[in-house]
Amino acid sequence: MLLLRWRSMTHLKAWITLILAVAFAAAPAVTNPFSGFRADQLPIPQVDPPIQPAGYAFAIWGLIYGWLIVSAVYGVWKRREDEGWDRARGPLIVSLAIGVPWLAIANTSAIWATVTIYLMAIFAIAALIRAPRRDRAWLQAPVAIYAGWLTAASFVSLGSTAAGYGIAFGPLGWAYAGILGALIVAVAVIARRPAAPEYGMTVIWALIGIIWANGTDRIFLTSVASFGVVLLLCFMTIWRGRELLRD
Repeated sequence: MLLLRWRSMTHLKAWITLILAVAFAAAPAVTNPFSGFRADQLPIPQVDPPIQPAGYAFAIWGLIYGWLIVSAVYGVWKRREDEGWDRARGPLIVSLAIGVPWLAIANTSAIWATVTIYLMAIFAIAALIRAPRRDRAWLQAPVAIYAGWLTAASFVSLGSTAAGYGIAFGPLGWAYAGILGALIVAVAVIARRPAAPEYGMTVIWALIGIIWANGTDRIFLTSVASFGVVLLLCFMTIWRGRELLRD
């Protein structure tokens, strides 16, 4: 009886993951587009805040949406009863469930958009840490890219919102703080899961977007983001090497 109940729960979670992945990908088609907080959402309008990557960087959402759906389909088809997949599905379901209405939230409230995107990131990272090492292309890689982008996006949202409310540092100060915060979180996750380079490379993708957006206009910020890229590459190489030696 307990085995049948466990199987029914794992099957249900596999299907819920697929349904939410599809709904998450479909949300942009039924919600007003979001390219940053509108002027009327913040007391101090943030037009192209320095923490925000260049527009092209957001194209990664196409990869995230598509790969998460492929992963969920494979999970229903081949891994409905896999314990490793089941452990990762729990936090992934929570993250996706918050993500489905996130665009609508972001178009309504900058504060709640920031709160919810941090929750999405936390649960996505938890799913990555729980994901089994096998089936890397089917589960670990798409979840790692999703978690990596949310790591960067959460600090972009925080920086834009805090600057928009005139808290402490101003837009440029929050850009530095956001880069530092994203690097701290990324280093911690890489140390915990060095066999998921897709996570670190996605954070690097966001940093390159910040470099491209600021260029020589804010050369010191560009230099800091460039240093972050080098730091993450070095850290990824070191921790991956340590893991290979341990294995």
